[in-house]
Amino acid sequence: MARMSGVRADAVAKVPNFEEIRTAGAAIRDRVLSNLDAYLFQFEQAAQARGVIVHWAETGTDVNRIVRDIAQQNGVKKIIKSKSMLGEESSLNHYLQEAGLDVRETDLGEYILQISGETPSHIIAPAIHKSKEDVGELFERVHQMPRKHTIPEMCREARMMLRPHFLSADMGISGANFLIAETGSVVIVTNEGNGRMTTTMPRIHVAITGIEKVIPTLEDLSVLLRLLTRSATGQATSNYISMLTGVRGPNDSDGPEQMHVVIVDNHRTELLASDMREALRCIRCGACMNHCPVYEVIGGHTYGWVYPGPIGSVLTPSYVGLEKAGELPNASTLCGACAVVCPVKIPLPDLMRKLREKSFERKLRPASERLSMRLWGYVAARPKLYALATKLGARMLQWMGGEDKLIHKLPGGLKEWTNGRDMPAPSGKTFRELYAEKKAVGK
Repeated sequence: MARMSGVRADAVAKVPNFEEIRTAGAAIRDRVLSNLDAYLFQFEQAAQARGVIVHWAETGTDVNRIVRDIAQQNGVKKIIKSKSMLGEESSLNHYLQEAGLDVRETDLGEYILQISGETPSHIIAPAIHKSKEDVGELFERVHQMPRKHTIPEMCREARMMLRPHFLSADMGISGANFLIAETGSVVIVTNEGNGRMTTTMPRIHVAITGIEKVIPTLEDLSVLLRLLTRSATGQATSNYISMLTGVRGPNDSDGPEQMHVVIVDNHRTELLASDMREALRCIRCGACMNHCPVYEVIGGHTYGWVYPGPIGSVLTPSYVGLEKAGELPNASTLCGACAVVCPVKIPLPDLMRKLREKSFERKLRPASERLSMRLWGYVAARPKLYALATKLGARMLQWMGGEDKLIHKLPGGLKEWTNGRDMPAPSGKTFRELYAEKKAVGK
C-alpha cells in the first residue's frame, strides 16, 4: 500500500495542473450522471451501428442469465475472462460453471484467486494480500510442478498454463472502464496483455459494465485516463489501453465475430436518485484504498463484499442495503485521506457520515449505542458537566489499571475493546489538566 501511494504522489507531482484535471474529471462525471439516460441511448445507437448487440440487465441475476444464454445459443464450451468487478457482483463465474461451462480467469491476480478459491481484496490489485511465497506454494500444489521462487519464474509459469486457454476459448468476457457514447466503443485499461487477448482472440466477446461507466466523448476519455492511471498505479499511462469498437470487419486481422455489451443497473439507479449519487463518479482507481489507514491494516476481505475500502463503505450499503452492511460506514476514522486523493473528488467522508446518520435515524444501531450517544451528546453540550465527567472517568480508568497499568476487562458495552487485548490505563488526568501542567512548566 505504501508503495502504491508513493508512486501516485510522484506521478501527480509531475503534472502541475493535476488539481484542475481533477476538477474537470469530476465535472465530466457529474454531467454524465445528470444526463445518464441520454448518453446511454447514444451509446446504444452508436454501438448497434457497428454490429454490437446491446443488452440491458436490471440485476446481477439478469447478467448471469444473459451471458449464459449467449454462450448456449452459440455452442460455447470454454470462456476466458479479463477482470470484471461487475462479474464479481453477480458471482458470474460460479453461475456459468454450474451451467457446465469452463470459465478461466486470465488476469494474473484473478487467476491466482480463482485457483485458490478466494475473492479479490483490492479493485486494482486483487491478490495484494498474498505474498510471493504464498503464490509459489499455490502454483506448486495446483500446477503439480516444481516450486518457483522468483516473480518472473512464476509469471512465466502462469503464462504457460493460460496460453492454451487463449487459443481454445470460444468466448471472452471482460469488464469495461468506460463506454464512449459518441463512438459506441468499449474501453479497457490494463497492464497485462490478457485483456486484449480475451477481447480479440475468441469468436465472441461479451463486455459487462455498469450504467455509470458511459462518458460522452473521446476528449472526455483523455481527461479521465490522465486521472485513472496516475491514481491507480502511478503511471502516466497504462501498458494497454484498448478501444473496442464493433465486430471484426472484412479487412481486420483479429477481433470477435460477435460482440455483446451488457449494461447493468443492479441498484445503481437507486443510488443515482439518492443524496449519495456522487459515489457513482467512481472510476475504480483504488486510490482511496491505498491511502486509507483502516483498509491497509485489515484488508479487503473484511469488508464482506466486492468493493472494499472507503468507496466500498459507501457502495456496499447502497447496493446490498444498509441493514446488511451498516457497519462499513462506521469502520472509518473519517480522516479525509480518501477524499484528498480521489481523482474525481468524491466526498467519501461526507457520504459515510450520511450513511451513519441514516443508520441512526432508522434505528439500525443497537439500542445501547443509541442511548450512549444521546447521553454523550447531552454531556458534551454542557462544558462544566463534561469537564467533571472526564475527570471522574480518567481517575476511574487509572484505578482499573492497577499496578501493571493495564485494563484487562472493560465493563458492559465497552467489553469488546478488551476481549482480545489489554487497554493501557491513562495517567488519571484529563487532557486539559495535562495541557495546563505543560503550559505552567513552559512559563
